[in-house]
Amino acid sequence: MGYMLTTDEADRLIAELGKRCTIYAPKRFAGGAPFSDLDCVRYGEVKNVNEIVFDKKSDYSFKEALLPLSETLFFFTEEHLKEADGPQREALIFLRSCDLHAVRRLDEIYLRSGVEDYYYKRLRERVKFVLMGCPAPFESCFCVDMGTNRAEGYVLSIEPRGGGFAVECRLPEFEVLAADIGGRAGDAAPSFVSETPTRVDIPVGLTAEVSRAGMWNEYDSRCINCGRCNFVCPTCTCYTMQDIFYSDNGRVGERRRVQASCMADGFTDVAGGGSYRKKSGERMRFKTLHKIYDFKERFGYQMCVGCGRCDDACPEYISFSHCINRLAEAIKEVEKDA
Repeated sequence: MGYMLTTDEADRLIAELGKRCTIYAPKRFAGGAPFSDLDCVRYGEVKNVNEIVFDKKSDYSFKEALLPLSETLFFFTEEHLKEADGPQREALIFLRSCDLHAVRRLDEIYLRSGVEDYYYKRLRERVKFVLMGCPAPFESCFCVDMGTNRAEGYVLSIEPRGGGFAVECRLPEFEVLAADIGGRAGDAAPSFVSETPTRVDIPVGLTAEVSRAGMWNEYDSRCINCGRCNFVCPTCTCYTMQDIFYSDNGRVGERRRVQASCMADGFTDVAGGGSYRKKSGERMRFKTLHKIYDFKERFGYQMCVGCGRCDDACPEYISFSHCINRLAEAIKEVEKDA
């Protein structure tokens, strides 16, 4: 059921929802932008509709609300071990179609890869999603080619329209709430992007010859291993463990799961002083093939959702979409010469 709300009514909707759960949405923060002291759009708790940024793609993904940058798993003393408390309230996360598809990728990795991740599951069970309509694509988006421009699995959608907000309710409780605050029934189906300025040609028929081609060597000098592409990506899930000690005896403290980057130095270090993928090009190859080949071989669809945040965040202007296209071209050249 769809409803049209004024800004004041939308504020009342957010306020009522906020009484029931914590609401996370893209909001503007002073400073912290990737390249300068400009404002940054990233996820945080919101209290009213004016805090939600609809006209700009968030610099960082919803992942920060679902997978904390640093998460305490348990506390320990010399004698006892105590599991960290889980979330006490349910949460609503506002996100776009591509990011809602990214949730499916995270669920595959943490819940359906053989062993369920206990800490992810207990948080995931308390989260529902609100779709933010996309009437127009952003410059670096390539969601259409990745098949992530349309989404299902949301309980509510919201989109600025006609000076107010169009809200589609997919649960009876939200229908009652929207009607009670004065919403007018109408067509409020969310907008979906049908064409993007950035296009990608998904590689098909990858061979060992192409996967080891010299195209990766240029990233040895271009990539500076900052890891920004991983941290802004909604589907990157690499993490490391850190033990924090409260005392000098090293027997009282906590264990944390901390997001990490496969592009950063030290990520592949192993016991005995070994290290894998030391060169940036090797890391770029690993990341690219994982996003558009390995994951699909296992789960049947691409890991990358085409949000374009990695292209936006890279300080060296390395374009992941361009890298995908170059790989597709390399495959075609091999096929032509065969």
